Amino acid sequence: MTSQTTIDTTGPEDEAPAAPSEATPAAGLRGHPWLTLITVAVGVMMVALDGTIVAIANPAIQKDLKASFADVQWITNGYFLALAVSLITAGKLGDRFGHRQTFLIGVTGFAAASGAIGLSNSIAAVVTFRVFQGLFGALLMPAALGLLRATFPAEKLNMAIGIWGMVIGASTAGGPILGGVLVEHVNWQSVFFINVPVGLLALVLGVLILRDHRAANAPRSFDLLGIVLLSGAMFCLVWALIKAPSWGWGSGRTWLFIAASVLLFAFFAFWEARVAQPLIPLGLFRSVPLSAGVVLMVLMAIAFMGGLFFVTFYLQNVHGMSPIKAGLHLLPLTGMMIVGSPLAGAAITKLGPRIPLAGGMAATAIAMYGMSTLEADTGSGVMSIWFALLGFGLAPVMVGATEVIVGNAPMELSGVAGGLQQAAMQIGGSLGTAVLGAVMASKVDSDLPGNWTGAGLPQLTPAQLDKASEAVQVGVAPVAKGTPEPIVEKITGVAHDTFISGMSLASLVAAGVAAVAVLVALLTKRGQNAEAGAGVGHI
Repeated sequence: MTSQTTIDTTGPEDEAPAAPSEATPAAGLRGHPWLTLITVAVGVMMVALDGTIVAIANPAIQKDLKASFADVQWITNGYFLALAVSLITAGKLGDRFGHRQTFLIGVTGFAAASGAIGLSNSIAAVVTFRVFQGLFGALLMPAALGLLRATFPAEKLNMAIGIWGMVIGASTAGGPILGGVLVEHVNWQSVFFINVPVGLLALVLGVLILRDHRAANAPRSFDLLGIVLLSGAMFCLVWALIKAPSWGWGSGRTWLFIAASVLLFAFFAFWEARVAQPLIPLGLFRSVPLSAGVVLMVLMAIAFMGGLFFVTFYLQNVHGMSPIKAGLHLLPLTGMMIVGSPLAGAAITKLGPRIPLAGGMAATAIAMYGMSTLEADTGSGVMSIWFALLGFGLAPVMVGATEVIVGNAPMELSGVAGGLQQAAMQIGGSLGTAVLGAVMASKVDSDLPGNWTGAGLPQLTPAQLDKASEAVQVGVAPVAKGTPEPIVEKITGVAHDTFISGMSLASLVAAGVAAVAVLVALLTKRGQNAEAGAGVGHI
């Protein structure tokens, strides 16, 4: 998202990275390209790890802090929203004040916020510090990429980005397993405490090794009003989607927030078309392939992040798996993303992005449909097939999105386009969790009363039914202490069957979203700057 750093850097100091292997032999290690790669990889590893490690901890957090379903959603939504809204602005901050400084601030802040979450004893505090994690993660990610682009010569940059992608992929794949070990043998807090020593290591390495790089045409002002408008619009939209199941889709409060979101988005577009240095230059969207690429990223993330949200509850609360076992069951998904990425890269190089992207989203749609057929007693082999197909389908989209978005953007806006790609993925992930969460909640609210009565269980009061519904939405059987064993079995059966029906419907919706993404992928094509942007796509 800050690829303009490479284009605009000036001065003898900033041009030194053209021959990094001969640089600074006497002055020490500062600016060494491969050590720079190791340093920024350690920092960004925290952000990548957090994307999957927290999902394993969600059930434990929900139980320990007695959180509601919507509260658990905000553990994810708060992080992704803060990250998404801040990414483009963070890239501009790096261009203006230097990527070394913003990287060090991002690493320090992310580690500190992680430690604060581990010390939290309320769900409100966890969500608050997750938002801070997102803000500091947004500073860290574009700054790390800007440092790589400014440090490596052109002929070695692709190799560096390839290693970078492997580190991120390995962190993503290892998150569920590491999270499972920590949650099961330590506690859920350790999932966040682990970022503290990692962040400290990245900070020390950064101070010793990273070299400052500044953009020549750095922005002198920032689109503060644009940031406020976009943040407000996204907050109102996601808040409406999360609260709609409890408020009701016909509620005036629900539609008030939706209307506010639409209004804020309209004001945002109006302002961006007139401000001298907009947060997102609207001229980018004159390119149909670029616009299609952005929409594709949003749709992919809705299907992927939204669908994955329920899987951890399905594995732990319905199948009764330990956190470690649940993490191992998710390994086919993340593992196939790593295996599929180089294959997808080769296919995109040979065929262009259109066919691989459409094929990847088609595989994703099939996988999500397969996940809609999962039952409470589905075996591990069947689950692994659908998880692996999902990972294999997502790989081409992850790899090819940069060629579509950055490659079709003007060269002078390639950094903004890279930030737009990341923001689209983060926003899509947040929307996916909210939209599919709303689908799940509505289905549970609709089916639970009939299933409960049909099992011959005592009728519940409206307050009891609301409480039972919240538990069932995360796959937990609402069993009171002292309940006789035969009744416990009936309640558990009703809860799991109702949860499965909700997850099935949510997976079908995700499959439909992925199917629409297939059509959007057909509008994409390789851009003039595709080769230059290839490195950004892995971030």
